[in-house]
Amino acid sequence: MSMSTRGTSCGFAVAIVLALTLAVRGAQTLRERALQLMAGTPLIDGHNDLPWQLRKRFNNQLNSVDLNTIDGTHTNIPKIKAGRLSAQFWAAYVPCETQYKDAVRQTLEQIDVIHRMCSKYPDDFMFATSTEDIRTAFRENKTASLIGVEGGHSIDSSLGTLRTMYQLGVRYLTLTHSCNTPWADNWRVDTGADPVEHKGLSPFGKHLILEMNRMGMLIDLAHVSEAVMNQVLDLSRAPVIFSHSSAYAVCPHKRNVPDSVLLKVKEKAGIVMVNFYNDYVTCSKTASISDVADHFDHIKNVAGPFIIGFGGDYDGVTRVPEGLEDVSKYPALVEELLRRGWSDSEVTAALGGNLLRVFKAVEEVRDSMNATKPDDVPIPLDEVKNPCRTDYGYPAPPDNAGPSFIHSPLALVFSVLLSTLLANQSESFLW
Repeated sequence: MSMSTRGTSCGFAVAIVLALTLAVRGAQTLRERALQLMAGTPLIDGHNDLPWQLRKRFNNQLNSVDLNTIDGTHTNIPKIKAGRLSAQFWAAYVPCETQYKDAVRQTLEQIDVIHRMCSKYPDDFMFATSTEDIRTAFRENKTASLIGVEGGHSIDSSLGTLRTMYQLGVRYLTLTHSCNTPWADNWRVDTGADPVEHKGLSPFGKHLILEMNRMGMLIDLAHVSEAVMNQVLDLSRAPVIFSHSSAYAVCPHKRNVPDSVLLKVKEKAGIVMVNFYNDYVTCSKTASISDVADHFDHIKNVAGPFIIGFGGDYDGVTRVPEGLEDVSKYPALVEELLRRGWSDSEVTAALGGNLLRVFKAVEEVRDSMNATKPDDVPIPLDEVKNPCRTDYGYPAPPDNAGPSFIHSPLALVFSVLLSTLLANQSESFLW
């Protein structure tokens, strides 16, 4: 090999090493920048199903579980700390199969286990019900723990039950899960898998939206039909959330949000918190961290950076993207957004600024309605009547068939004669 050839080869080698070194430094710089942003702004995630894992695996026997060492879940305390997860809406979820049965009881038990998580690990979790609580927990380096009830079936069509859950700390209600309620249609209606029952919301469902505004409860539109999305966005006096949904234009799954609705969310100053479930990210069983970032980019391009948040759906799904295997991986997604040119202000808005703004607006609407009386008009009985439900309190139905035989004088005479006849027969038999 000649000296010139040898020199050229060395030059190429030096250039490759230098390029690799710069690439590594660049990645480190982005990660450091991501962590710096996360140190200054609370990362708020809209939906985590760890409480359901506690139900399925341990029947909510929290005394038998150590959240520092629990495995087989996307979430535990060390992973939370590694992921810089500053605030979490824990899902109080029970399946649609509980509707018309024991949904309220089971939901209360899920609310209870979230409270007990906070009590058992006071150095790590702080129970939270307000924007100020989230900020306080962040200053104290604890994870603010809020409750969202996932599915309108959990309130059994009762505004009184909804208000009671608010008093227990629930701060959002997902209007449906993957089943219709007696007052709202779910997303499966748009696929044809479930029948259209209400063409969106029933009259009672519309009353419920305004009662949630009065209470100061966030309205969550994840899982609802597109008709419900549009009706709520038109009706609600406060901004709304999608706690764990992605962009329909990127992955055309009916659980995701179409562009037309994204624009209405922007007009309403609401938020869409991006879901990490592979099936909603790529409409397939595999996905990558880049695919999730595509949803962030699309929502930003359509409706701006100030309606976006994080809604991982960890421990509620079976498939998550490569690079986002558990809650410890949030910094990698923030790094990816920075790599794509997101500004610091856009990232901090998505981390938690947007949700705090929405939540604060909901609180302000609540305060503006403090002179409004609670809505105590029950759902019509014929909309909820089933074998497992009593009708105490509802007026007796009008009798349009003339005098009731069971209460007539003739019926009383017949009853006496029948009793006498049976008594005589009994005496004859005994003798």
